[in-house]
Amino acid sequence: MIASALDHVSEIARSGDRLAVFLDYDGTLTPIVSRPQDAWLSESMRETLRSLGARVPVAILSGRDLDDVRGRVHVDGIVYAGSHGFDIAGAGGLRRELGAAYLPVLDTAETDLRGMLDEIPGAQLERKHFSVAAHYRNVNQNHAFKVAVAVDAVAARHRQLRRIDGKKVYELLPDIDWNKGKAVLWLLETLELERGNALPIFIGDDRTDEDAFRALEKRGIGILVSEQPQVTAASYWLKNPEEVECFLRELIARLPA
Repeated sequence: MIASALDHVSEIARSGDRLAVFLDYDGTLTPIVSRPQDAWLSESMRETLRSLGARVPVAILSGRDLDDVRGRVHVDGIVYAGSHGFDIAGAGGLRRELGAAYLPVLDTAETDLRGMLDEIPGAQLERKHFSVAAHYRNVNQNHAFKVAVAVDAVAARHRQLRRIDGKKVYELLPDIDWNKGKAVLWLLETLELERGNALPIFIGDDRTDEDAFRALEKRGIGILVSEQPQVTAASYWLKNPEEVECFLRELIARLPA
């Protein structure tokens, strides 16, 4: 079992001359809630991120749309990556967008999937700019498989898209070789964080965050947020967003002002 990051804050803070912190949003900075639109950042977490961003480079990488996650975090001077890293923006004109050519097929997939999910009580369709998400957190357990069947049927119709699985959600997005891990590596290069002894830290709770943990296995630190131990490529773990905030505050206390 991997160790708690809270027990190794000093060690982590000393691991590089310069830290860079990458964070997921849902389940990491905020608790998982029944309806994604209800996941709002606490003021104390916002202040923590603001304080952290004043000391080291910070990026939020979320499955949410870029504008959505940026509006919820609302901290200036940090990088935001929406749609699992397909849509990136930051200070100084930093911008990268992948998948624009796939928007028409995403539109069609959205229409197809909406019609199928309407037949499943509790299923929720969420259209993001570069993906279509089918949430089944509120679907009766005996009917949850119907959501997967519907998503797979639509994916089979639109081969330009691929399915990824998250916590109680299936998502269709452009079938491009891109994920949170590749987005983190691109940001490290673009922000010139590969020079010197920079240490990237990625904190996340979902399957899509494992791509980032794997990308950083030999060059940084992955921290899994989970109440229960599980197989992961991360180096450490934290139980919940409350522990994430505690860890970030402890980290800040060990960084130069």
